Amino acid sequence: MNTRLYNARILTMDGKYDLFDGEIWVEGTKISYVGKSVSDEEIAKKGISFDVSKDCAGNVLMPSFKDAHTHSAMTGMRSYADDMPLWEWLSTKIFPLEAKLTAEDMYEFVRLAILEYVSGGITGVFDMYMHPEETARACEEMGIRFVGCCDINKFGPDISEVEKRFEALNKNNGFSSYIIGFHAEYTCTRELLAQLSEIAAKYKSPVFTHNSETRKEVDECIERHKMTPTQLFESLDMFKYGGGGYHCVYLSDEDIEIFKKHDLTVVTNPGSNTKLASGIAPVSRYLKEGIRVAIGTDGPSSNNCLDMFREMFLVTGLAKLHDMDAAAVVPTEVLKMATVNGARCMGLNDCDVLAVGKKADIIMIDLCQPNMQPLNNIVDNIVYSGSKTNIKMTMCDGKILYEDGKYNVGADPEKIYSKANELMAKYKD
Repeated sequence: MNTRLYNARILTMDGKYDLFDGEIWVEGTKISYVGKSVSDEEIAKKGISFDVSKDCAGNVLMPSFKDAHTHSAMTGMRSYADDMPLWEWLSTKIFPLEAKLTAEDMYEFVRLAILEYVSGGITGVFDMYMHPEETARACEEMGIRFVGCCDINKFGPDISEVEKRFEALNKNNGFSSYIIGFHAEYTCTRELLAQLSEIAAKYKSPVFTHNSETRKEVDECIERHKMTPTQLFESLDMFKYGGGGYHCVYLSDEDIEIFKKHDLTVVTNPGSNTKLASGIAPVSRYLKEGIRVAIGTDGPSSNNCLDMFREMFLVTGLAKLHDMDAAAVVPTEVLKMATVNGARCMGLNDCDVLAVGKKADIIMIDLCQPNMQPLNNIVDNIVYSGSKTNIKMTMCDGKILYEDGKYNVGADPEKIYSKANELMAKYKD
């Protein structure tokens, strides 16, 4: 399928944040042209034909969002257990329900999540959850990119399963890959962490985990090991091939130096951290220290939605409150976190910007809505006033998955909604 997207405002995110008028050509799965408008006569002379030519009517084309930390199958638990602190929420509500879920249940809940992702401009997810093979299956079937991160902890699965998953889910098909990881320090023994470090070294894999999400987590780790979680992980040589941490609300000065030393990524999750009252990550400091920051929604049970627009606003809004500085974390930096940095921390380096040869993961932002007018500053509008309703089109790998409220994911949304409600009716207390 060859597609021409013309009469657009283009934001490539390729080191520049100025929009220009032009068009994009997609040949198969990749971008073949990004530039100024080309006349029909010039196209004819080049001997190029398009299966689809789409007039973008002056709307914005930009790289799609990458959700750098999520638990997709937790859509089933949306608004199931709210208004509780993290550990109480996990131990009294989430863990007991998760113990009842089957692999097929996970698959159905992930399908629901994917509808939410593509309608919000997200085409790649860095997912940590049980039965990752089911998440990968759903993502592949519906056309978005899955990067899995192992969820192992002292309750399971067996350490041998980590290697099996790593080898099975790194498919080199452009849609599924897998990275070594674990749930968190507080759910793992030191012996298990040491074993994981050896596996990561064997496969030369980055390592990601929940890290310093709450003050309680950090304090209890210091009691157990005389070190913060980050310091413990480094002492076990976990970051030899990079990686990073999810949340990172309470990194110490030494932790920050470790992140810099190993070029680790902070994946901030402001919606979840706000709802669970976990705290505000010092994002502006991380940026000043040269630490890469990406954005994740976290799961749709702790958040409760998979909405990158809300996360982008919270990143900058909470940073301003944290620093008491209205200029903290500007919109261009936030957009970079939600697109380029997310893609790169997930290893999706061919899906990060709009450039010739890159994968065609593209979204169209609808400017013809009141929240985007007037056009004083379009980038600021996207971050400060944008919402999922402004996603007019979502393309992944050259295929349009969502456009003008309609899905093209090979599944009936109504049937997915019905199945999710049927399952949760069975499992509710």
